[in-house]
Amino acid sequence: MPSNATLVALEGLVLRLGLLSPKCFESLVGNLNFGDSDCLKMLISKGLGLAIIAGATCVKLPQILKITKSGSATGISFVATLLELLAVTANGAYSFSKGFPFSSYGEAVTLSLQTSLIALLILWYGGNSLMTVIFSVIYGATVFAITTPGLVPEQVLWMGQAANIPMVVLGKMIQVIANFRQGHTGQLSAITLFMLTLGSMARVFTSIQETGDMIVISTYLVSSTINLMLSAQVMYYWNANVHVKQE
Repeated sequence: MPSNATLVALEGLVLRLGLLSPKCFESLVGNLNFGDSDCLKMLISKGLGLAIIAGATCVKLPQILKITKSGSATGISFVATLLELLAVTANGAYSFSKGFPFSSYGEAVTLSLQTSLIALLILWYGGNSLMTVIFSVIYGATVFAITTPGLVPEQVLWMGQAANIPMVVLGKMIQVIANFRQGHTGQLSAITLFMLTLGSMARVFTSIQETGDMIVISTYLVSSTINLMLSAQVMYYWNANVHVKQE
């Protein structure tokens, strides 16, 4: 049995991470009551949320490295990337405004940064230097506006979150169709796609547990479905040669 000092230290760490409430810590750790389903759900949900956030800090790094290493963004749709960026940015702003636990949406922050960088790389390697600068300024101003309390009406933020579903479907289906027409997935990173798919599927559970917001839950359900489609394409076109397929 752990000493009192160990239990106190463990409780402090668990509470700081937000994995359990004091009541649930006492139930699961103090009393070893593993039949407490509500507290177990809290632990699983919070743990998954923090794991998703940690994974999201580098989930698109393989994609970014693949583009910079090849010096090309071939096969990656800018429109699809832009719609995905709008979706994750709107999700983060809406969740922040609603006061949801950070563990339920934290990855939106890092995904926004990484996705915006991918969009910039697509423009840059496409020879659009001026558009790269303009895009940076517009996106930066938008993020400032939607994250400043009271500057953007809450109803507008809700509409942005609601628009996530059609944006996710449209944005990712553009990429699905582009892959099909090209006969390959270009510079899409399999690691990034697989991690995004697992993350969106886990988010369905954590959103149910931590927010109960049907708009948010529906968004992750749709995102999971489309991500599975893209992952299937990556597997199907695994051995396709981009240079052979290009005319």
